[in-house]
Amino acid sequence: MITLLQSPVSSDPEVMGRTLVFRNTRVPAQSLLEYLDDGFSLEEFLDNFPSVTRVDAVNFLKLAREQVQHENYSG
Repeated sequence: MITLLQSPVSSDPEVMGRTLVFRNTRVPAQSLLEYLDDGFSLEEFLDNFPSVTRVDAVNFLKLAREQVQHENYSG
């Protein structure tokens, strides 16, 4: 499990009005989901957003999957 200190994303009122972004960037985490939804690969996303690390992108996808699984089990 990924802890808050290890979180690949953050939300700050001073950075894009609290939009969930990859840490130390201004790249919205939602952008990765949209890229994948549109049929692009993780590689293409990382090529287009070089400030996002592979580790952070993969960890964010893991968190998103865990959230969906949790919602499916508790809903």
